[in-house]
Amino acid sequence: MVESTISRRSALIRIAFCVAAPAVTLAARRLPSGPTHHPDPRPGITADKVLPEDKVDVAHRDAYAAAREIPELLDGIYCHCDCADRHGNLRSLLSCYETEMPMSCGVCSGEARTALRLHRQGKSLDELRAAIDKQFG
Repeated sequence: MVESTISRRSALIRIAFCVAAPAVTLAARRLPSGPTHHPDPRPGITADKVLPEDKVDVAHRDAYAAAREIPELLDGIYCHCDCADRHGNLRSLLSCYETEMPMSCGVCSGEARTALRLHRQGKSLDELRAAIDKQFG
């Protein structure tokens, strides 16, 4: 049997690579391969299924309020946290707000806050999508 020794530096580099490789692979998988596909807003969509204020923590009530105020816009926006991949029934950013997920996701809550701010500035859905893609995509 032949024993080989490696330097401490080489061992640390190998360990770091083994630790970092899964994260790099996951990040590479999440990179968009092309333009973001935003869903078409459903005609007549309402905020009926958005969690009520008493079910939302104080820090995220404004984001949920945005979902209640502009559901027809959030229904036409893709959520960049890729929740649809993890929770197959989430079709749009509005769908996130029918769950508790935005309370633990800075992307969901950030996108809703951004959408409401831009809507109040008179921006169109296409302009909201472009701004959200740029900031969160």
